[in-house]
Amino acid sequence: MTSTSTVDYQRTDGRALRLTFSEPEGALRGGLVVLHEADGVTDGVKLLLASLATEGWLTVTPHLENARLTQQDLLDATDITLAWLVERGVQADLLGVMGFDLGGTAALVVASHRKLGAAVSVGGQQAVELPALVEIAGRVTSPWLGMYGDAGDEAGGAEVERLRDAAASAKVATNVVHYPGANHRFDADPGAAAEAWQRTLNWFDAHLR
Repeated sequence: MTSTSTVDYQRTDGRALRLTFSEPEGALRGGLVVLHEADGVTDGVKLLLASLATEGWLTVTPHLENARLTQQDLLDATDITLAWLVERGVQADLLGVMGFDLGGTAALVVASHRKLGAAVSVGGQQAVELPALVEIAGRVTSPWLGMYGDAGDEAGGAEVERLRDAAASAKVATNVVHYPGANHRFDADPGAAAEAWQRTLNWFDAHLR
């Protein structure tokens, strides 16, 4: 397993951002921005970065202040992080974004405002400052995979279906996967978590090449 490192990245325009990243040991396949959960850059986030790096991706997460994260804050931080990846040698068509929990919502927001090679959302915690998922799913400009549990709640399952219908109207490839009974973090359903992980890898394999 590769390790993670943290740097304070300073742009020539004066913008700065703390980044935690993990590098592949072999050939570089592309770069992924990982948008973290509400708890910040946890050990779980670092494990995800390292796991993706073992698949050949230079993987980086920007340290975000989630308490009052606005859409513009999110997009600005993502743009800075993408610039860091490009500076590290990643080609523009090999850039992707993913997130889980609150980061899953953030990844969908990015996918609806930036043209990247691929985007993945695993769960989606709603945040007051960010738009509702169903409102933006049909406007994605990056190929987007969304995977959602419903915690066994019928209303939650119906919401996932509405999200799938909205995403189907997008002009890029989309796929919304519903995991009945799984919670939004997938941590109580190892089978769903394993399948979601494989779907994530397959999505990036298919679209970042």
